[in-house]
Amino acid sequence: MLYTAYEVNRRAGAPVVAASQLTARALEALPAPLGRMPALRHVHAACDILGHARPTHDRPEFGIDSVLVDGETVAVRERPTLRTPFGTLLHFEKPAVPGQPRVLVVGPMSGHFTTLIRPTIRTLLSDHDVHVIDWHNARDIPVEHGAFGLDEYIEHVVDAIRYLGPDTHVVAVCQPAVPVLAAVALLAAADDPAQPPSITLMAGPVDTRVNPNRVNTAATTKPLSWFERRVVDTVPRGHAGAGRRVYPGVVQLTAFMSMNPKRHLSAHAQLYRDLVAGNTERAATTRAFYDEYGAVMDVPAEFYLETVARIFQEHHLATGRLTWRGQRVDPGAIRRTALLTVEGENDDICSPGQTRAAHDLCTGIPRERKQHHLQPGVGHYGVFSGSRWEGEIYPVVRGFIDRASERLSAPA
Repeated sequence: MLYTAYEVNRRAGAPVVAASQLTARALEALPAPLGRMPALRHVHAACDILGHARPTHDRPEFGIDSVLVDGETVAVRERPTLRTPFGTLLHFEKPAVPGQPRVLVVGPMSGHFTTLIRPTIRTLLSDHDVHVIDWHNARDIPVEHGAFGLDEYIEHVVDAIRYLGPDTHVVAVCQPAVPVLAAVALLAAADDPAQPPSITLMAGPVDTRVNPNRVNTAATTKPLSWFERRVVDTVPRGHAGAGRRVYPGVVQLTAFMSMNPKRHLSAHAQLYRDLVAGNTERAATTRAFYDEYGAVMDVPAEFYLETVARIFQEHHLATGRLTWRGQRVDPGAIRRTALLTVEGENDDICSPGQTRAAHDLCTGIPRERKQHHLQPGVGHYGVFSGSRWEGEIYPVVRGFIDRASERLSAPA
């Protein structure tokens, strides 16, 4: 029913959206002074906002063609290196800059494409050889490829680390903190040579019993059957993944928007004023954010429901009950990997303390190889994007990875 209602609504609103887009483009093309008339500026602003007022299912491009390295602009080439039906390992190659520490970035599978963490990737690229797991939209994955749950997610992370080989640092942004920590624990238990020299967990729900927020309360006050019945649906005909059970991305987008409706309304009101006033640069920044925010992907139902049950409701990792294909996951087995956790002081999605809880679980890591950073004045997205990420958080991450790399090269 969710998908049916969404598709009906999308088709019903399509003519209005298309007309608004055409009108906005026509008004932009008007010559001066006609195009600068106040009344037309207000019409253009309204049409521009209405023309973008719907989610899309098209994956945006990363669009990272170059970065600054030591003050010099160097070319970046995006290349797929490992592919499964559910995700692609991308290498952001910088042929002109060899020898930088290799970093695997793992982003969330939570209703948005991995391009949402583009700011994280772009910043890391200045000083690191970056690889990223780019998750695929579940509604485009045929059902014959089977289910994808938490075990499969962990397996993808393990396979990516093994593929990249030893000396690969791992950075988990938000939701994958638990599966990344589990993957590293499994590698450690097997004494695998691919164990990473460091892992960085950023704003991830390691133990949601700590300082619970509205997200955690919503997950624990309803039985799992409620989520399966109310927010999981089947991909309809017309898509490659027809028949696959999914958590639709539009549902997640609606949930996120409803958490801070005043903030989003205020942002759009300011966008309107900027368009009317001709503040094109600020308007373009706001528009770029919401275009990215509105690009949604469906999540496999198995992964969504298992995440709700095993991480948010039953706290399997935090209570020592997490298993992977029947094998117990023990973060205490990690000894060779340094641990950094990063949190935002004002994070209302992953509260302070929930990520730091990883330190108590990783009893095998010496204290001097553990570090925690609480960033004042930022919410969830400010942990991995924006000026505070670039100017205050990233230097901490970079220094941590550098020290872990130095330990690798130090004589035994």
